Parts: sequence; C-alpha cells; structure tokens
Amino acid sequence: MSYSRFLEDTPLVPGMMRLLDHADLCQPARLADWIHGRLDEGLTVFDHADIYGDGECERIFGEALMASPELRQKVQVISKAGIVPAHQDTSQWTTKHYRAKADYFSGAIDRSLSRLRVEQIHTFLIHRPDPLLDAETLARTLEQAVSAGKIRHIGVSNFLPEQWRWLQKNTRLPLVCNQSELSLNHASPLFDGTFEAHLSDGLRWLAWSPLAGGALPGSVPESLLQTAKEETGLCATGLAIAWLRQLPGAPVPVLGSMREARIEAALKGARTTLPRPLWFALLEAMRQTAVP
Repeated sequence: MSYSRFLEDTPLVPGMMRLLDHADLCQPARLADWIHGRLDEGLTVFDHADIYGDGECERIFGEALMASPELRQKVQVISKAGIVPAHQDTSQWTTKHYRAKADYFSGAIDRSLSRLRVEQIHTFLIHRPDPLLDAETLARTLEQAVSAGKIRHIGVSNFLPEQWRWLQKNTRLPLVCNQSELSLNHASPLFDGTFEAHLSDGLRWLAWSPLAGGALPGSVPESLLQTAKEETGLCATGLAIAWLRQLPGAPVPVLGSMREARIEAALKGARTTLPRPLWFALLEAMRQTAVP
C-alpha cells in the first residue's frame, strides 16, 4: 500500500477557474474576505492555472493577497501550465497546442509567481500530457525551480499511468499528484486499473468535476436521493463528495463552484462516511447498470 500523504488533511480544494464569472469577487478586498472565509473552514489550498482567464484569475487572486497581506502566509496555491490556446499562439498557425518545454515552463513559473504575488507556488503541474515532451530537459527545469524555492512540489494533470511514469523516470523529484477527472459520472478509472495505479505509485488524485457535472439530481431517482438525505443529512452535492472521498487514498475534490453554500455542502460531504450499500446504490444509479 503506497497511499500518498500529500494534502492528506485537505478535504477539498476551491478552484479558481470560474473567478471571472463572479464580478463581486473580482474586487481585491471582497475576494480577500472570501479567502478568509475559506480559511475559517479549514481550506488553505487554492487551485489555479495560467490559462484560467488568460492569467486574470491568478492576477486578481494576487491582488487579493496584497489587499490582505497576512493571507500570503496562510494560503497554498496549486497552478498549472503547458496549454497554449489558439488565441495565444503567436505563430502563423494560431493553433491550440501543448508546450511542455523547459524554457516555456521556466517562464510560466515566473509569470505565475508574479501574478499571484507569492514567493513560492506550493505545487506546479503539467496541465496536459504533451506527445512532444522531452522529459529529461523539462525535469531539469522543474528541479531547478524547486531548488530555487520557486515551487515546492511537482505533479501532473490529466496524465495516464505510463505518461506520468515516463516523467517520473526522468526526475529525482517525486510526482505528488495527478489532477484528473473522477466522479460518480466519470467512474471508469475505478474499473480499468487507472485508480489503482495512482495508489500504487503514491500519487494523490485531485479530482476535477467532482460533482458529476451537476448530473446527480437528474440521473439518480429522486426516491434514492431523498432516502439518502434522510439517512445521511446530505444533499446531492454532499453525496457526490462523500462518495468520492470514501475511495481508498481519499481523492481530493477540486470544486469548481465558488458559491459559499455549495462549498459548505461539499465540506459536509467530505466529512461524512456513506453506508457501503448506499455507496454502491449511487454508483449503480449513475451507471444505469447493476454491479456484476
């Protein structure tokens, strides 16, 4: 058993991808208050990427940290790089592409640090597996960033086992996590060996889209949801998070919603253990097939 200890005390991670959808939170003082609220709930890790809002989400978050400087010592930031959207491609091809290159990542790390107004990024991820990846040279760049104190940990996002194993083979640093889709609505990794590969290799699963894309209420019979609520006190949001957290290794949900009520419901789920038959009943309902 090689369960990762990375973020083992973190029940969920608020994601900043949709920050620009919340005009009120784009004001530094208001966002600082929102971050304080999450810290009061025991949430200290926040998820970013350089392509979220073309860097604006990181910049606004950084301004909030400057508006309330004590936050800089309390928050931990995850960020990612390696995706170049078509509108950012300055070549004649204007094509979305991946750029897991040493020089690109060196600049991406510095740009994220500048926007976020922090001295160190807690964990930096390769956002997507790049077929043109030169693992050895990129690994050296990431190692240098860790040695310089710019980042603390390295990880990957949306990687399959042999993809992260090739990178791991080329670096002396441990890969601490893989941020990838996992939920009641996307449970295939539980049946094809991908989930066990995370456990075996000691990578914490950071689960994006953990609420099944909001599909739970429309896919699970209302009678089951109502009975589950009576038994556990959890709404659909809480049930989806409880179901996920009950897996071995306790995957950490990366919650896309910034609504305080949704976060509260998710936290309640993260701290609740479902009866095993209910866990399977929810799985069967979402898959629309009985367990063999």
